Amino acid sequence: MPILPRAILKTVFAIAFLAVLAAAGYGAWYITTPLAVRALPVEVEIPRGAGFRTAMDQLEKAGIAVKRRHFEVLARLLGAERDIKAGSYEILEAPTPLELLEKLTRGDVTQAEVRLIEGWTFLQFRTALDASADLRHDTRGLDDAEVLKRIQATEPHPEGLFFPDTYLFAKGSSDVAVLRRAYRAMQRHLKSDWDAKAAAAPYRTPYEALIMASIIEKETGKGSERDLIAGVLVNRLRIGMRLQVDPTIIYGLGTTFDGNLKKSHLLEDGPYNTYTRAGLPPTPIAMPGLASLKSALHPAKTDKLYYVSRGDGSSHFSRSIDEHNRAVSKYQRGGR
Repeated sequence: MPILPRAILKTVFAIAFLAVLAAAGYGAWYITTPLAVRALPVEVEIPRGAGFRTAMDQLEKAGIAVKRRHFEVLARLLGAERDIKAGSYEILEAPTPLELLEKLTRGDVTQAEVRLIEGWTFLQFRTALDASADLRHDTRGLDDAEVLKRIQATEPHPEGLFFPDTYLFAKGSSDVAVLRRAYRAMQRHLKSDWDAKAAAAPYRTPYEALIMASIIEKETGKGSERDLIAGVLVNRLRIGMRLQVDPTIIYGLGTTFDGNLKKSHLLEDGPYNTYTRAGLPPTPIAMPGLASLKSALHPAKTDKLYYVSRGDGSSHFSRSIDEHNRAVSKYQRGGR
């Protein structure tokens, strides 16, 4: 085989070197130059289980010109083609290919939120979850028992088991994940407060404390009175006096309650009628917040046994039934 002259070899090496430099220069230009985007801001949804090329399809459909072959080479060079995270991504300004790849592999997804309000029932929380356009609705149509099974809860009834809070999640997350977080949060708070409970708290189990906390949540009109209301209810429970609280009856009536609590409702016996039955109802009646949990386990020390609403959100507290009847006459019967 003939040996090429040295001059020709130099020329070949020079051309190859320049080609490498040109490729390197183009590569550097590509990865550091913002991509063309049809319109900003843009939201891109990468579906679960999507491969790298499917992800590029979604980017291009959203109007981001990634230059497919270049973007794929970049991902392979960085070993990132298998690291794309599913989710919803919000692009506020045109990214460079390197910035976009880092965003997709970091899982820098758009977050949404759902709020569970203190005093809501489980039905109201499920309604809020179902109404969220940002969640995947894996529990829709399931009964409560199946929902509890999905989140690995051991309790047979869902009421009161979910901690009221604002829950952030990546768009496209399952509602099961939100429910599981809310359940675990309530378990965590309940255990912490149970371990630090007042010695005189008259509950045999943390679940009983949760039931009382839910009643306190529904009975409290003014936050500053929460501990005192807890003290009154604990006093009644301790001496075997009936709790006689309207929210338990309303909860027992369920969807049949039309907003008008009647005397016949108070007389009709049932597991949630605390006028006809002593002790706590069988389950919580709502989702108690942290303040109500703490009040249930650290009630105010008081000799009061009665309270009645003044009509302005506050309550009048009484020690005797005679004083209570006078307060009822004054604040609810116009002095009659």
